[in-house]
Amino acid sequence: MDVSQYLEIFIDETREHLQSLNEQILILEKEPENVDTINEIFRAAHSLKGMAGTMGYKRMQRLTHDMENVFSEIRNGKMKASPKLVDVLFKGLDALEQYLDVIVNSGDEGTEDNEDIIKVLNEILNEGLGGAAEPAAPAAAASAPAAAAATQAVGESGVKPYTLAEHEKSAIEKALSEKMNAFAMTVYIQETCILKAARAFLVFKALEDLGTVIHSEPAVQDIEDEHFDFDFTVVLLTDKDAETAKKKVENVSEIKIACVEAITMDAVATASATETKAAAESASVQQKDSGAPAAAATQQKASAGKPVVNRSVRVDIDKLDDLMNLVSELIIAKNGLVSINTADVAGLRESGFNEQIEYLERITTNLHQSVMKTRMVPIENVVSRFPRMIRDISKKLDKKMELYMSGEETELDRTVIDEIGDPLMHMLRNAADHGLESNEERIKAGKPEVGSIFLNAYQDGNNVVIEVRDDGKGVDVEKIKKKAVEKGTITSEQAATMTDKEAIDLLFRPSFSTAEKISDLSGRGVGLDVVKSKIEALGGDVEAKTVLGEGTTFIVRLPLTLAIIQALMVELGQEKYAIPLGSIQTIEDVLPSDIKYVQTKEVIHLRGNVIPLIRLRKVLDIPEDDFAPESLTVVIVAKGDRLAGLVIDNLIGQQEIVIKSIGKYINNNKMIGGATILGDGEVALILDANAIV
Repeated sequence: MDVSQYLEIFIDETREHLQSLNEQILILEKEPENVDTINEIFRAAHSLKGMAGTMGYKRMQRLTHDMENVFSEIRNGKMKASPKLVDVLFKGLDALEQYLDVIVNSGDEGTEDNEDIIKVLNEILNEGLGGAAEPAAPAAAASAPAAAAATQAVGESGVKPYTLAEHEKSAIEKALSEKMNAFAMTVYIQETCILKAARAFLVFKALEDLGTVIHSEPAVQDIEDEHFDFDFTVVLLTDKDAETAKKKVENVSEIKIACVEAITMDAVATASATETKAAAESASVQQKDSGAPAAAATQQKASAGKPVVNRSVRVDIDKLDDLMNLVSELIIAKNGLVSINTADVAGLRESGFNEQIEYLERITTNLHQSVMKTRMVPIENVVSRFPRMIRDISKKLDKKMELYMSGEETELDRTVIDEIGDPLMHMLRNAADHGLESNEERIKAGKPEVGSIFLNAYQDGNNVVIEVRDDGKGVDVEKIKKKAVEKGTITSEQAATMTDKEAIDLLFRPSFSTAEKISDLSGRGVGLDVVKSKIEALGGDVEAKTVLGEGTTFIVRLPLTLAIIQALMVELGQEKYAIPLGSIQTIEDVLPSDIKYVQTKEVIHLRGNVIPLIRLRKVLDIPEDDFAPESLTVVIVAKGDRLAGLVIDNLIGQQEIVIKSIGKYINNNKMIGGATILGDGEVALILDANAIV
């Protein structure tokens, strides 16, 4: 079986299951009796094991199988989730993630057996069980009393109770009158089977070769989704005998036994006529699922791909419906323009054309918004792995700490989401390692022994703001200045006149750290230059605020999306440029006489702020002309709480632009954030206000 075509789906779903297991085991550690969590853990582990087995990753399957054994006993109430067990389970999850990384890179799981983890898991399992009883055999289940609405009572045959709908009974009567056989069959699967749904599918396929399956209990969809124990019951219409049907099913691997019982005309005739309305409706639903009298196996084949498709397309169906409606309106608008083009009367053509252009503009704006929504992903996709990381750091450093997250539902563009994980991880590690004091220091300072780290995300206009805050010791500004002077980053004179904010900004310089010793986690400052450059590459910015003895906050601002933005179009000489609207505060007319000088740099005084001027012609190497305007047009842009005034020649106006990457053909200066194509086909460069400031 060639499984390479399923590799991408396997990788996506394995990541989901591993993340789910990480989250649920964290809950289990705090709430060992939480039944919902225990069930969710078992379901995720079982799915993971089945997927690994199907793909042929035997080592991964074996490790997951041993982890599932532990989860199974916890679910059965025979074991408790001890701290030692939780630690081993997390090691197991890390090992599974390593398998996945190797699979992503090579398509193969590698050669690591993780025997040490498996050994400890089995030791804990044996200690916890202490010789617990084996699960009951199918025969015991088969001897259960029949339900009142059952068509057949369970006898020694081992066939479980089942309920038939009226049309199913009619189908049986018709088959019997045509000298065919009707059998009820309960199929018992081995408890060690890791792919119950796959085995059930093979049973249906085998039975379809013999005749027609008209009833399944539970319903086919439930069997396909593995919502059943280790047995299921079917009703088969066939011209073969019972022994042939039994052997055919028992030939399927991992089937323990198939119990068969003939259905007679008398049994159908004397079946209970007092079925409740609810039971009838239930049977009707099952009928829809299993498809009477069409082949159940065919139904299975038809729906086998469904879960994969549903889980692979990460877009809400309502959003896709909106897109479809807008595209259909786009076609209507196109047809309208075509019909106007063929109109005879010139006046009618012109008025109709203007109407259709307005209609088209409205649709394309809505289409843009709709497509943007399909690109948006909750930030939860990134931050969900951080609680586990903080737990591990807490144990490693022997510091008590808690991570509090809010705003996980805040959405960001997919391209931003993919890149923001590492910078956030750096900041959280810094907060845990160097921001929070030791347990003893916190108690001495009169703080709670458990340190707090906060990760808050929220939307602010066209930006998403993510704050990473800790209640630790804060950053010592004087210590930063001293370290910077020692390293030769700044002079003593500069240090004396430097503001606290400017000193804190030194933390974002390459290789700058105030940590006394380098750890494998890092001190505050290590990696912050990487954080800054990565966030700025996404069109965002990062700043730090601190209060000595109270804590530090890192504030990251990111654009909602990187694809289509609102921009102000401006002219410089003969060239057109776009400035993203999200960076712009105001546009001012400034008289040349209002320009002042501070340390030979041009500034203006505007509403209580001293704002430096940046002459874009000079920065962008555009030749000056002889024309001297009476007043300068200045676009005031902001980066965090820093302002600058960009001097331009002319304003063209606001426009919605599509950002196109310049690519690798040009050695791109950081000031240029990309390019856009204007309506007349001309190319305009997009200025990155952050880089210019």
